[in-house]
Amino acid sequence: MRIVHISDCYPPRLGGIETQVRALAVRQAAVGHDVHVITSTPGTTLRRGTESLDGVWVHRVTFPMPADLPIHPRVVHEIRALLGTGGAASGADAVHVHGGVVSPFAYPAAKVARDLGLPTVVTIHGVWARVFSPLARLADQITHWTQWGVALTAVSDAAALPIRRIVGPDIPVTLIPNGIDVEQWRLTPVAGDPDEVRLVAVMRLAPRKRAHALVGMTHAASRELPQGRRLRLTIVGDGPARRQVQRYIDKHGLAHGRCAVDLAGRLSPADVKSTLAASDVFIAPALLESFGIAALEARTAGLPVLAFAQTGISSFIHDGVEGLLAVDDASMISSIVSIASDDLLRATIAAHNRNTDPDESWPQVLGIVEAAYARARLLD
Repeated sequence: MRIVHISDCYPPRLGGIETQVRALAVRQAAVGHDVHVITSTPGTTLRRGTESLDGVWVHRVTFPMPADLPIHPRVVHEIRALLGTGGAASGADAVHVHGGVVSPFAYPAAKVARDLGLPTVVTIHGVWARVFSPLARLADQITHWTQWGVALTAVSDAAALPIRRIVGPDIPVTLIPNGIDVEQWRLTPVAGDPDEVRLVAVMRLAPRKRAHALVGMTHAASRELPQGRRLRLTIVGDGPARRQVQRYIDKHGLAHGRCAVDLAGRLSPADVKSTLAASDVFIAPALLESFGIAALEARTAGLPVLAFAQTGISSFIHDGVEGLLAVDDASMISSIVSIASDDLLRATIAAHNRNTDPDESWPQVLGIVEAAYARARLLD
């Protein structure tokens, strides 16, 4: 097949969508497909034009914008030139559009692809919540995007739910989860002090990820632990909320003692794996999480995962099986206390996660993607 992915962002920019799009494209190319990516992200050495990376043709359609924002004033013209007759990515058997909450480059491309009669799949990688859902309804009144004839998909039930409310029961929104290389994330656990339970979080220190709330919840949970039991929380990542978190640590003396918090900063992938191997529990404090690839990596590594039930993490973490799911901060504190106090519960969940492959392994995800492409062909 000739497959064309369209995404606002792509490496060398690093983030959830771009990392997953690259991983999917590379794996599709590895099994023999002719794979192209159209993106508005400039490359390391090539700002505009076509290059071959990891067996994938990457077409960089950029426009000079502050901070290289993925905005192009002639996006429709540019996409049509690439996908249309004689274009470098013409003759596509499937066009796969990847969008977040706002994707000014990718979403217009879906309309272009359908106008050209190309089977098109749109995968939503974000949660259309709060202000964006009304805007999406307004956009449908103007552009009728729900009638374009694309196969709508989302990375999780949490991401799919707002879309399903907008498009109604007659238009299916199926799931294409993010994929993971299971063997890459199978880690050998490193034992620690039996009296200390080691929590770990891997995330950008941005307000919506709620690192400050995480430290507060961990601190509160430590006060409810049995005598002699301690918590150590390691936060991997960096960002604008770091100073606020550090102030809380300093104010409450959380460098050591019954509750210790370490800000590890941004780590290499190898160091992230080492940190997971030397941890007992992974915790995801965000309330708006469309999927949670870091949580899936930790679950595959064998760690019990604590997360919120309303997030996309609940697609692969089931309460009491792969981890514990909370509904609010108070119940998250209770979850921390439970997993840190009950050694048998923690060990049972860890054993399950180490011995059971997640459904989101890449071979299974590739099959799900191809089924979505087949559905898109039926919409022609």
